[in-house]
Amino acid sequence: MKVIAPSSEILFLPEGHEVLGALERYGRTCYKSEDKITPDSAADFVRRIIKSGHHSVIEHAVMTVRFVCDRGVTHELVRHRLAAYSQESTRYANYSQDKFGGGITVIRPLFWLPGSREYQTWLQAMEQAEAAYLALLKMGARPQEARGVLPNSLKTEIVMTANLREWRHVLGLRSGKASHPQIREIMLPLIDKLRGRLPVIFDDLHQGYLSEIQDLQRQVDAWEAAAARG
Repeated sequence: MKVIAPSSEILFLPEGHEVLGALERYGRTCYKSEDKITPDSAADFVRRIIKSGHHSVIEHAVMTVRFVCDRGVTHELVRHRLAAYSQESTRYANYSQDKFGGGITVIRPLFWLPGSREYQTWLQAMEQAEAAYLALLKMGARPQEARGVLPNSLKTEIVMTANLREWRHVLGLRSGKASHPQIREIMLPLIDKLRGRLPVIFDDLHQGYLSEIQDLQRQVDAWEAAAARG
């Protein structure tokens, strides 16, 4: 059994100048102000429409992200509409095979430090779930049957495509303190990445969640330090 951290990877997002230039062209249709387009006007135009709440314009651009997270997180993620999803299937993935390392992979719980009683109890439960899953396969069960004993912490991969307005909604909703800590753990770093890729679209979210992003990094550092100590 492997224990890993969650992660995200931006699979598709056009270059910033391409996105902003296209959004400006589309958005100026509303005002018939195409004559005001200059080589440097796109960023200010998009920034103004976001500030004014005219968010329908940014629906013209889409982004695709691959998340590596636990299945509990994906149960929340797929509730968001106006998005397309492709997810690793426990019906067809046979985790006893060599390409999966001969066992299951689980996402570590950042809120329990290695060595704590809570973490040790969780780890024991994961090992028992893996043993039961592998035993069922050896008895002749199909993966779609044996998956009934797999835990919520099971690592899964899910690819999500949505327009930029929906991404802003998802990131804002799933990064707040009321959100589950493990979905925040993939959303907050994604905001940080997007600020570097498309600051005009995501600067305000980054600024609003900057302290949470920094707190999360400190928590990750503490978890890794505890793991290194054994």
